[in-house]
Amino acid sequence: MTDQLFDVQTAAQLKILSEISAISTEIGCEFWLRGGWAIEFLLGRVTRAHDDIDLVTWIQHREQLEHALAGAGYKQTHVKEEFRGRQSDFCKDVVEITFSYITRTSEGSLIMNGLPEWVWRADSLLPQDYLLSGISARVLNPRQLLEEKEVYEQIGRTPRSKDVESKRILNRIIAELI
Repeated sequence: MTDQLFDVQTAAQLKILSEISAISTEIGCEFWLRGGWAIEFLLGRVTRAHDDIDLVTWIQHREQLEHALAGAGYKQTHVKEEFRGRQSDFCKDVVEITFSYITRTSEGSLIMNGLPEWVWRADSLLPQDYLLSGISARVLNPRQLLEEKEVYEQIGRTPRSKDVESKRILNRIIAELI
C-alpha cells in the first residue's frame, strides 16, 4: 500500500470515527473500539492501514444507532444470516464499519448478543477514554483483544500477518500494565 493511499484511507477512517463519536454522544450510546483501531488508540498513534472499523455497543442501542447513522448518510449493508442480531454493518465514504452488539446473560456474564457460548472477560469494557488525532474513544481491554485473536486461531482461522503483529503488540501492552 502506498503512503498516499494509507494517508487517504486513514484520514477517511478517522473522520468516520469522529462522526460516530459525535452521533453516539448525541444519542447516549456508549461504544468501544475493537480490532486494529482499538490497538491504535491504546498506543496513541497510527501504525498501519486498516480495512475497516470495528466497534462494540449494547444491543439496546441498536435501533436508535441504526436510525441515527442512516440519518447521517451511512448506508446499512447486508449482514450474513448467522450474524443477524449480533452486528450491523455500514458503509460511508468507502469506509466499512461494523457494530457488534453485546449484552449480559441472566447470570451477569458479558456476551456477544446471540452467542452465549462466548463469554467475555468481566473487565472487557475499559471505562476510560483514549485519545488519537483529537478523537476520544473507549477501547476493549487489551487482554480481551488478545483472547479474541487466540479464539480465532483455536477455531481454525489461519492467522494473518497483521494478526501476528497485533498479538505481539497486545502482549507488549499487557506486559507494560503489570
